[in-house]
Amino acid sequence: MGSFKKIWMEKDHSGIQFVKYSLCGGTAMAVDMVIFFLVAWLLFPALTETDVLVRLFKLEIVAIPEYLRTLNFCLASLIAFALSNLTAYILNVLFVFKSGKHSRRKELGLFYLVSAISVGLGVGIGVLLIQGFGLSTTFSYLAKAASSMLINYAARKFIIFRG
Repeated sequence: MGSFKKIWMEKDHSGIQFVKYSLCGGTAMAVDMVIFFLVAWLLFPALTETDVLVRLFKLEIVAIPEYLRTLNFCLASLIAFALSNLTAYILNVLFVFKSGKHSRRKELGLFYLVSAISVGLGVGIGVLLIQGFGLSTTFSYLAKAASSMLINYAARKFIIFRG
């Protein structure tokens, strides 16, 4: 068990670091997904009858115009972002990257700034997929998540933290 703890706490080996980043990112994404879909279902309706979760759980949804679904997609993304990004920051500091390149306040600010930019680009892609192509909210969400992950890893590793 001691060697597992040593590997888990390792922050210098790039391969181990990327695996841990992926695990921590997966956890943060799970938080994001749960919050996003709960908000998109219960608070700001954004789901359609074609969304996987609607069909899987036989959720009752409200039919709304595309412009409102697009707005609600953005609102649900914003709420989920705030909470999942805090989860990601805490896990990244504890297990993935070395802090200390910047003050804690600046580090957190940069973390949110980079994440906001990447999520903003991802939400833009999601809006395009909803309005331009009529794709499902679920597909648009996954496109947003994939683009965000790639941008975030590079920025966190090279700009925010000490490798």
